[in-house]
Amino acid sequence: MTMIRAMGTEIVSGDRPAPSTLIILVRHGVTPTTGQVLPGRAPGLHLSEAGEEQARGVAERLAGLPLAAIYTSPMERARETAAPTAERLGLTPIIWEGIVECDFGEWTGGQLGELSRLPEWKTVQKKPSEFRFPGGESFVEMQARMAASLEEIAARHKGEVVVCFSHADPIKAAVAHLGGTPLDSFQGITIEPASVSVAQFTSDGGTAMLETNSTTGSVKDLVAHPRGEKRS
Repeated sequence: MTMIRAMGTEIVSGDRPAPSTLIILVRHGVTPTTGQVLPGRAPGLHLSEAGEEQARGVAERLAGLPLAAIYTSPMERARETAAPTAERLGLTPIIWEGIVECDFGEWTGGQLGELSRLPEWKTVQKKPSEFRFPGGESFVEMQARMAASLEEIAARHKGEVVVCFSHADPIKAAVAHLGGTPLDSFQGITIEPASVSVAQFTSDGGTAMLETNSTTGSVKDLVAHPRGEKRS
């Protein structure tokens, strides 16, 4: 499947304020190691059969939406989750580096059961704002580049609806940022595999979460009537 790599910004301005932009955040489907291993950015991890079925389910849930673009993390599991939606709508996914998985550094590939016994795990869970993965990224950096990416994507698609396929921690950090939740509380946010979260970016610079961690039903109603607006 053809994909486009994008990094720059193209903003079209007009005389009238643009209506809200809606960004649908989708976590990738399950893999053979989901819930057992911290895969990070290690290559070669693909969806399991159950994950492939979840990806098809996401495409069904997004059916009928006026999607202007599909963005995806460069990781295989995210791209494979995006594929059924892209094929159904005839859109070419845009690979966006800023929504990639967290760089877990030396923890990449570690068993979660073993990592959870490390002294640092308490900081990861209770004070993530103070933690940097050894040889990798900090949660602060992850949240900052995720927030910047979504703001840039929203600017590229004023008044439109787009979907971004990403990962649990980046989406959790984005939900916290957009909803006004402190980063140190972001571990309390649940983002399940193949779940859908909907973020609203208003023309005056405001943001809101319309839905978080939705796993069933059509997303069309939220897009048809976002908060404070009527869309034709």
